[in-house]
Amino acid sequence: MAATHGSQDLGKAVLRIVLGILILLHGIAKVINGPGGIVQMVDQAGLPSFIAYGVYIGEVLAPVLLIIGLWTRAAALVIVINMLFAVGLVHMHQLGMLNKSGGWELELQGMFLGAAVAVMLLGAGRFSVGGAGGPLN
Repeated sequence: MAATHGSQDLGKAVLRIVLGILILLHGIAKVINGPGGIVQMVDQAGLPSFIAYGVYIGEVLAPVLLIIGLWTRAAALVIVINMLFAVGLVHMHQLGMLNKSGGWELELQGMFLGAAVAVMLLGAGRFSVGGAGGPLN
């Protein structure tokens, strides 16, 4: 039995809202604790320090846009870029590692990245501020 459009839209909403909330929690922690650690990692990588402040766009603004369903595809792209920076700056040494329970060491980052790609491809769906129309939703 094929899924109805309503259940597809509900599935899109669940995916983008859960992803948005989970990423936003990381962003809230960075707002509370400040960007010092990220600035240091960016500096050590030889990148300009201002790039560290992009974490607020990737972990606060973009997740809020996902949650409400506005400019969803663009917000998901920002999260994809944010996750690629996180893996590149922080987790690259864990890329081929397994954790104690046999799972991939980067399964959280991988799930965030995969979910953001899925939202970017699927869009917001009907249950969003932006509705189903438009190339960014």
